[in-house]
Amino acid sequence: MIKALVIDDEKYAREELIDLLEENGSIEVIGECTNAIEALKKINALKPDVIFLDIQMPQITGIEMLSMLDPDTMPKVVFVTAYDEYALKAFEDNAFDYLLKPVETCRLTKTIKRLVRECQPADYSPLINDMLELIPCSGHNRILLLRPDEIETAYSDLSGVHVVSSDAEATTQLTLKTLEEKTPLIRCHRQYLIHPTAIREIRLLENGLAEITTQGNHQVPVSRRYLKELKDRFGLS
Repeated sequence: MIKALVIDDEKYAREELIDLLEENGSIEVIGECTNAIEALKKINALKPDVIFLDIQMPQITGIEMLSMLDPDTMPKVVFVTAYDEYALKAFEDNAFDYLLKPVETCRLTKTIKRLVRECQPADYSPLINDMLELIPCSGHNRILLLRPDEIETAYSDLSGVHVVSSDAEATTQLTLKTLEEKTPLIRCHRQYLIHPTAIREIRLLENGLAEITTQGNHQVPVSRRYLKELKDRFGLS
């Protein structure tokens, strides 16, 4: 059963959506919130698989709220709003889906079917020993297995964790923390890992920041927190 949190300041819209979700049978609504502040607390406490999130809310909008969450533990996000002009911005922020109010049952059913496919956990335990020999990545009707030495960088965003080789990009269900602990990838930013042998250039920026260019010509940010560790690794002052 997929655990869901419904976040909407409109009482009737919230109650109608909860009724539709519970009728489906694949979703367990574990909570509801009337504003973003309340939602932040419940997301951290309840750990939902997906949030159904209104965009226009008082004080803090749904999109602003997402920027306050940790990308590593972000639930899937389905925006629910009466305003279709927000659709482009929603998908730029890697929303899982976008529903217009009033929510149509058939459209919601399609979203839930996709959620069921995406949230069904895959058993990768045979691949995970002390170190990962292969990184399982999902594709269209397939599972791609990549060697860690093929990966130049990995990063997380609202839609999940992505690994990037010199010529391809794929999504994995492994977390950045698992990749950091079980592959040669090292942390260079809260949302990014880098393979040390993939670094071609480190460009120093203002305010103690930096940017890596990989052998495959990908650009990877380096935060102040991790720049010193990166310099120390390569014996740089």
